[in-house]
Amino acid sequence: MASVNPFDLSDSEEEAERRPNETVDTERSPSDGAPGPPPGNLFSPPADAEPPTLLLSSNRTSPSGEGISVSVAATSAMAGSAEARVSVDVIAAQLLRDQYILTALEFHTELLEAGRELPRLRDYFSNPGNFERQSGTPPAKDQVLGPGGPLNRAGSISTLDSLDFARYSDDGNRESDERVAVLEFELRKAKETIQALRANLTQAAESEVASQERKNFKSSPEIQEPIRQLEKRALNFLVNEYLLKNEYKLSSITFSDENDDQDFELWDDVGLNIPKPPDLLHLYRNCGTPLPSPRDTVDVSVGSLEFLPVGPPQQTEVVQELEYQISLLNNEKQSLAEQIKKLQRFVLKLSPAFLQALLSFCRMCSDSRLGAEVSRIADSEESVMLMLGRCLPHIVPNVLLAKREELIPLILCTACLHPEPKERDQLLHILFNLIKRPDDEQRQMILTGCVAFARHVGPTRVEAELLPQCWEQINHKYPERRLLVAEACGALAPYLPKEIRSSLVLSMLQQMLAEDKADMVREAVVKSLGIIMGYIDDPDKYSQGFELMLLSLGDPSERVVSAVHQVFIPAFAAWTTELGTLHTTLIPSLLARIEKLLMQGEHGLDEHKLHVFLSALQSLIPPLFAVVLQNAPFTSRAKLDGDTPAIEVTRFPRPASPLQDVATIIGSREMLSALLLLYDHQLELEGTTGWDSLLWVVNQLLPQLIDIVSRINVTSSTCVHEFSRFFWRFCRTFGKIFTNTKVKPQFQEILRLSEENVDASAGNDILTKATVPIYATGVLTCYNQEEDRKLLVGFLEDVMTTLSLSHAPLDSLKASFVELGANPVYHELLLTVLWYGVVHTSALVRCTAARMFELVLRGMSEALVDRRAAPALITLCSGPEFSVRISTIPAFGTIMETVTQKELLERVKMQLASFLEDPQYQDQHSLHMEIIRTFGRVGPNAEPRFRDEFVLPHLHKLALANNSQAVESKRIDIATQLFEAYSALSCCFISEEVMVNHFLPGLRCLRADMEQLSPEHEVILSSMIKECEIKVENRGMADAQGSMSIASSLVGEDAKTKFLSKMGQLTTSGAMLANVFQRKK
Repeated sequence: MASVNPFDLSDSEEEAERRPNETVDTERSPSDGAPGPPPGNLFSPPADAEPPTLLLSSNRTSPSGEGISVSVAATSAMAGSAEARVSVDVIAAQLLRDQYILTALEFHTELLEAGRELPRLRDYFSNPGNFERQSGTPPAKDQVLGPGGPLNRAGSISTLDSLDFARYSDDGNRESDERVAVLEFELRKAKETIQALRANLTQAAESEVASQERKNFKSSPEIQEPIRQLEKRALNFLVNEYLLKNEYKLSSITFSDENDDQDFELWDDVGLNIPKPPDLLHLYRNCGTPLPSPRDTVDVSVGSLEFLPVGPPQQTEVVQELEYQISLLNNEKQSLAEQIKKLQRFVLKLSPAFLQALLSFCRMCSDSRLGAEVSRIADSEESVMLMLGRCLPHIVPNVLLAKREELIPLILCTACLHPEPKERDQLLHILFNLIKRPDDEQRQMILTGCVAFARHVGPTRVEAELLPQCWEQINHKYPERRLLVAEACGALAPYLPKEIRSSLVLSMLQQMLAEDKADMVREAVVKSLGIIMGYIDDPDKYSQGFELMLLSLGDPSERVVSAVHQVFIPAFAAWTTELGTLHTTLIPSLLARIEKLLMQGEHGLDEHKLHVFLSALQSLIPPLFAVVLQNAPFTSRAKLDGDTPAIEVTRFPRPASPLQDVATIIGSREMLSALLLLYDHQLELEGTTGWDSLLWVVNQLLPQLIDIVSRINVTSSTCVHEFSRFFWRFCRTFGKIFTNTKVKPQFQEILRLSEENVDASAGNDILTKATVPIYATGVLTCYNQEEDRKLLVGFLEDVMTTLSLSHAPLDSLKASFVELGANPVYHELLLTVLWYGVVHTSALVRCTAARMFELVLRGMSEALVDRRAAPALITLCSGPEFSVRISTIPAFGTIMETVTQKELLERVKMQLASFLEDPQYQDQHSLHMEIIRTFGRVGPNAEPRFRDEFVLPHLHKLALANNSQAVESKRIDIATQLFEAYSALSCCFISEEVMVNHFLPGLRCLRADMEQLSPEHEVILSSMIKECEIKVENRGMADAQGSMSIASSLVGEDAKTKFLSKMGQLTTSGAMLANVFQRKK
């Protein structure tokens, strides 16, 4: 028999087909000095071997004494798509590779007993050279050169005496077991060798008998030479192989049945040492190429690779040699049988059943799911992915919720690389359901993984695998899960197909914005919509984007509206800038809606909608300015040369987000700085000719805005404030030169400040409109240099003078003072304006100045009030006009309400006392009305001592004096104001002494007036008096509480119901008792 490589995996035809290019290299043995593997561990792989292939080397010796060193590239037995079970051939190869020789022998024996002989193990154990130590003997000089080149002769067949059992055993018992096993193997091998030799003898005899016939056939070519047995078996094998390869399975089965004496699964059954020829197809295609004929060589001996020429003179010698080897083998067979008999007497044989039962005490479990996974070790990347896909669904539920984010990398890698779509879908479903209610950090980890997955797999798989997971959870009961979906839509936007971005994803987000009840979800939806707008490229989606902007701006949640201004509007504006429709479509659409709102609001303006539209317009100012810069005549001249000065920090208003930063929109602060230099130079020196975008702002946008401003209600502080902030940001963004040369002239043209221009009867009352406060607070306050402040002071002085002298309403001036007074920076400036009015020659102007003090004192520092406001008011009181003195009373009341400095309060108290006690004011009905109104307004918030010692006693005196008022109209006016004041003061804590001495007497005087003038008020006053008297009588309970409150004295549901029903019928009073009494503002 020939020497067989034990690690050759191509022992079956299927394996041979999987590795058609495998080659076997015959090398010299190390004793030849030729290159080869180093001595030592012959099974260690070379350093440069590729991972999937293990290069092995084995040295074996044939019985004829010739040594052969063979190096074989052995491939892995399992392919990428591993089957559920490992083949026995792979197990055998691994055992031989790891030198578990006895285990492999036992495995071989069990396979033989089961009728499943494995060619790899049979060939390995049939070669005695595998069990001999390598000899350093040089090759014989009489080497025979065969077809394959010079081959070394092997030593004789190993016997029991020649084997070194020390290398197989570490103790005596094992040594005897192993020696018995080896001897049994030798005996079995000898029998097989005898059978093979006999078959070769038969073949040799047949060839000798037929030699003369072959000569006859050669001399007559037309006569076909009869087929030899070896050729027949070879052709049968190739024909059966052809039938199997081409799916003729039934023909192959029939063919095998008709040749039942041949094993078609093993080429070695054809003949000993016969190389396998190519398949029939290869032979057919190469029919013109001569192939070596099997009759040119013949097997000589088992394990010998020496080929002898076959010819009639040599047949006798071959027969003799074979007979001699048979005799040697018979002798050795007898010797081995005797040795086996001797050793069997000392060996205790255990049955396989007993061994199996014994091993069962090793606690192992391979019949469960986990046991099967543990016992099946992955041997390739794909098998690792398959294993993770099977195991992760069972691992995730058993991991703590707080630590599940640690599984995200495993889930994502497996989902990326797993070959099965169904498994990938299951893994991504696990990812989105990994945590029941993921917090911010956990959602960020999941989103980071989704983005990494999207970058790796591409848009198609993102659409097919990730988006369905988002869609499934769009209505999840937990807001954190819906929040994850909303955030994922934005994060995945850059990696989705553009058609999906503008259709499915946009629809998903629109649905969530309209239906989701959680503020944080809608906030994330708005941000994701902004990202979608940044990547959308379908112009037809503009109208849908505009409606989404308005819908989100109208959201009741402030955090949602903030997200609109921070993300959505800047992104939408950037897209419309690319489309060229920012200043031609988007901004005009908002202005048209504002104008429509003003037309519909003649009987009541919807201030919320106005705020929505105006805030959106304000967020569009930075992108509008960027459009002006990027479409200017000088844009192409802007260069980054390194000498560009830095932009001042205060040059632009603070942006609501980085997306509203003009530098971000332009591209860089350096480029913006270069453009700003050219922008200012162009405006100041070169003009706006050919600058279409700026001309649109100057000629269309500004006039339309100024017209809108003139139509809003000046008494609406909200609207005034909104438009004031808009113009402030607009002017600061476009710059000081633009404001001075383009904005201010247009306002000044409309606000022609002269007394003649204020004629309410003619409809020319622009100074009474909101244009005044918006110009003063939105345009003139943009820059705070000295000339700017002087311009503002002069404008306010002119407006105050003009309105006062023309007897026009002061609402526009009041709105200006209220808006400016909210900022302490302007308090000094406003006092300067008021002092101008204080010293004005006209009493009308001084009256106006006195009334403006009330508006600016709130929020003003006490030091400033003491130093400038109080002296100015006292100066006004020293004037001859009673109207001016009366106009100061509300301001004095405000000081009493807001100031705590005792000296200042005493001065104010003295001034008010002079109004009440000086005989010259006794008949001043308007003064008494103003004092009572001021007491009712400031009394609840004033210092308690001031209220108890000054306010309530003087109200009592005024109520008592009103009982004797002869003029009924004045009497009812005073009574109504007293009722308002007492209603407001009834909610205060009043001491018992003051209650008895001043509060109750004052109420009784007022009731006496109301009995005659207003019975409805009289009922309420009677209830108040009755409850106060009850409280006074229950003094002990009142002492425990420390003070009395009319608010807590109303007990009894009937009295309260009667009181409320009466209050509902009143039209002249807005006061309410207890918790229902509240002064109208």
